[in-house]
Amino acid sequence: MTALTLSTAAAPGLRADAIVIGVAKGAGGPSVAPGAEAVDKAYDGRLAAVLETLGASGAEGEVTKLPAPSGFKAPVVVAVGLGAEPEKDAGFDPEALRRAAGAAARALAGAKKAAFALPLAEAADAGVVAEGLLLGAYSFDAYKASAKEAKGAKAKANGNGKAPLAEAALLGGKPRDKAYKAAVERAAAVAEELNRARDLVNTPPNDLDPEAFAAVAQAAAKEHGIKVQVLDEKALTKGGYGGILGVGAGSASGPRLVKLSYTSPKAKKSLAFVGKGITYDSGGISLKPAGHNETMKCDMAGAAAVFAAVVSAARLGLEVNVTGWLALAENMPSGSATRPGDVLRMYSGKTVEVLNTDAEGRLVLADALWAASQEKPDAIIDVATLTGAMMLALGSRTYGIMANDDAFRSAVHEAAEESGEPAWPMPLPEHLRKGMDSPTADIANMGERMGGGLVAGLFLREFVGEGITWAHLDIAGPAFNEGGPFGYTPKGGTGTAVRTLVRVAELAAAGELG
Repeated sequence: MTALTLSTAAAPGLRADAIVIGVAKGAGGPSVAPGAEAVDKAYDGRLAAVLETLGASGAEGEVTKLPAPSGFKAPVVVAVGLGAEPEKDAGFDPEALRRAAGAAARALAGAKKAAFALPLAEAADAGVVAEGLLLGAYSFDAYKASAKEAKGAKAKANGNGKAPLAEAALLGGKPRDKAYKAAVERAAAVAEELNRARDLVNTPPNDLDPEAFAAVAQAAAKEHGIKVQVLDEKALTKGGYGGILGVGAGSASGPRLVKLSYTSPKAKKSLAFVGKGITYDSGGISLKPAGHNETMKCDMAGAAAVFAAVVSAARLGLEVNVTGWLALAENMPSGSATRPGDVLRMYSGKTVEVLNTDAEGRLVLADALWAASQEKPDAIIDVATLTGAMMLALGSRTYGIMANDDAFRSAVHEAAEESGEPAWPMPLPEHLRKGMDSPTADIANMGERMGGGLVAGLFLREFVGEGITWAHLDIAGPAFNEGGPFGYTPKGGTGTAVRTLVRVAELAAAGELG
């Protein structure tokens, strides 16, 4: 990962491959953002005019490169758009800073060092810039021969064959200020774990089956002092986890339920995070058609997010107990696979009639939610790439939040927005529950087609322990970016929900979670 430093050095004398500055979109054209005063002075105060001549407008994500002025040790200035110029005495939006830093870091692939002279009005700004550039510098080329040839087998290179930006200095940072140091250290820890979640999502399913995922979790748990328990097929059978076993029955790779427990001696609250971990989803007997299964390695993104969030909590030493449940299975068709019409007895004792084997995520989550409920946490949040219906409702960049408590749903939504993760609160309409009535079992795994994302949420609610506050994050849209990269978001796995979960844990530790 890109190495980070806080620096009080002046831009002209700093040895680097590039100086990154911010440009805002003003009413009369682009304007140079705070932090770049020394650079603008070297252009005799005409930097904005030069950028405008080159076609720059200050629009968000826009990147313009130009030769550095005479006397600078860095040969290139990289001007990155911050979007609309803020009102007088107002600072730049944190998400605008994140995205700008990410866009610049991606544009600097192959560079050894860059100096970021973006607006740092306070320590929090240093944190978001650090987070943005670390996430923006990410790439996944572990399976490309060109990457190994360029950097060696243990290094990852950018999609264009260039290694990610090696080092970044945040100019205007205060290396001796505890708040600045803490903000950057937090950003580095969360970004590293989020990028590990991206790696997991991007890993081909022939190399990441449930057993392999569990092994990754075990290794990380050992490294960071997290207690880990892995239930294999034998233990799942003995425990009666019918949902997880039913989904994994058709695969040669057996399912797993992984429990990660981070505990703080000062904790007053406990949280449970539950993640859907379908390492590949063919749809099972209800087979997905061609065109709908090529990216289904990403169907474990919820479990990856939960895993990353628990490790982040441990690395940050948060004063809250956090338990992560990774419900891992591979959904495949075979002679032993669960069939439409089969009835599964879940870990809770309830029976479920399986009407569609491609509605499998809710089955593994149901068992994990009930297991999490037995420990009586103060709140449970599950994360899943659950329904195409949620993508139709909210698009590819926003995830839906459902809950059994409106205040908690609002608190999670606020945490998501603070973290820079677009989300939207969704209802759980009671009239949709009737559509899941089954003449054979306690409940069916399918209901009305319209509002399918909400139906899935209602199904999951059935497996949350009585009196436990719960929220469900359907991240089907933003978990995997099939388009081009933007801001700090790469093509492929995005790590969606990691930052929301970490923020929720921080709020719980501070006694501020609604």
